Parts: sequence; C-alpha cells; structure tokens
Amino acid sequence: MLDQVKRKLLLLPMAALALGITISCASTAADKAAADKAAADKAALAKADPKSIYARLGGQPAIDAAADLFYKKVLADKSVNQHFEGTDMDRQHAKQKQFLAAAFGGPVPYKGKNMRDAHKRLDLQESDFNAIAGHLQATLKELGINDKLIGEVMAVAGSTKDEVLNK
Repeated sequence: MLDQVKRKLLLLPMAALALGITISCASTAADKAAADKAAADKAALAKADPKSIYARLGGQPAIDAAADLFYKKVLADKSVNQHFEGTDMDRQHAKQKQFLAAAFGGPVPYKGKNMRDAHKRLDLQESDFNAIAGHLQATLKELGINDKLIGEVMAVAGSTKDEVLNK
C-alpha cells in the first residue's frame, strides 16, 4: 500500500510537469502564429502606398478590427442579418478582410468573386445597401477614424452599389 502511495506521489508532479510543457508548447505555437501574422501585416503595410486608404487606416490590423466590429453590427441588425443565414461567417470575414484591404489600396490583389456575382443570389434592395453602409460608417466612427478618411472609405463603398444591387 505504501508503494502505491509513493508511486502516486511521484506521478503527480510528473503529470503536472507534462501538463505545463503541453500548455507552454501550445502558447508558444500561438505566440509564434501571432508574431508571424504581425510580421506579415508589417511587411504588407510597408509595400502599400503610404497615401492609400489602406495605409492611412493602419494596414491589415485596422482592416481586421473594422471587419470584425462591422460584422457584429450587421449580424445584430434584424433588417439585414437574414442575408447571412447559412453563411460560414469565418469564411465571410476572411473574404471581406481581403476585399477591403485590396479595395483600399493594400498590396495584395483581391482574388474572390466580383461584387455582382458575389451578391446576385441575395436579392438586395437599396435599403439593405444603405443599412450595411451605415454599419460601416458607424464602425469607422467607433474606431476613431477621422471624418475625412471615413468620407473616402464611404466613397469607395458607394462605388460598389450598382454591382452589389445588380443594377
């Protein structure tokens, strides 16, 4: 009986050590992934025209933050959220981030569908476009973007209206 107790007492610190190593490795992998993304974002910003909307917004980290907040607003809006039912929102977020980065002058071209093809099945109305645009504007204001830059962003968004509405 004493031997069993001794074995258990010896196993407990070993199990704790193994758990600690596992957690350390997991956080190290996550830290490395975050560091790699930060380095890629910094490299992309360095390649972008410093006068571009992309660069003036703050590059990919700013685009990512805006897209995340934007979709929270859109999905909370009962007047438009039905258009996203059945949508893989992780994939949608990624596509939106890529599109916005490219549309605002980022260094990586957008490789997704054009706006007309991407939206044709949705039967969007002008009221839907206006609500979505309103959420974009509110997002930028909430993130502290200045009004002049918001105006430029909204001009880019407005330039897609006919394609998004399939007119």
